[in-house]
Amino acid sequence: MTAYVINPPVETLIPVEGGGQFPVRRIYCVGRNYADHAREMGADPDREAPFFFSKPRDAVTSRSEVAYPPATQDLHHEVELVLALGAGGADLSPDRAKMMVYGAAVGVDLTRRDLQSVAKTNGRPWDASKGFDQSAPIGLIRPGQSPSEGSIALTVNGETRQSGDLAQMIWSSAEVISHLSSLFRLEPGDLIYTGTPAGVGPVVRGDQIEASITDLPPLRFTLV
Repeated sequence: MTAYVINPPVETLIPVEGGGQFPVRRIYCVGRNYADHAREMGADPDREAPFFFSKPRDAVTSRSEVAYPPATQDLHHEVELVLALGAGGADLSPDRAKMMVYGAAVGVDLTRRDLQSVAKTNGRPWDASKGFDQSAPIGLIRPGQSPSEGSIALTVNGETRQSGDLAQMIWSSAEVISHLSSLFRLEPGDLIYTGTPAGVGPVVRGDQIEASITDLPPLRFTLV
């Protein structure tokens, strides 16, 4: 029997619609995967291959209250389709990649935009702007095939901030998984945040945020 010298980390679990828990292994995120958001951020979507960044697995949260992080004066919301992998592999074709999906959920990539801007200006990593505690709120995972079209939206205090369609993704879910599998060996338990449409903007303590995607359980939380 293995003797731990400290207590092992608590397992990160996400509720699944209908019952059960999804154990999280890694969190991958796709940058600028909607043309309108790419332009919003000053990039050219016609010339850019997909790129990725990560969040620690315990950044994910399904709580109804999410803590406003320290060290920022400009926290932004980004609504995203999240893929939950039930199988994995490396160098997957798009047809094979879409078979790896266990289910999908609505997620929000919270971003300390001021820290990200400084990092970009100085050519530094984005970790502090993306990977902080509770920076990856997520709704219930719905088992089954991920939607490829339909509304994706986010409201703050009832006001629509982001509104788009999954069909506007530059790289489809299957293509995202395929490309990611050429960089990392994917495994069951991986989550992939697939990018956000235009309209990202600031949120403050007390804001009530609701994120929705057609055919998926909505995500609701309050910043505290």
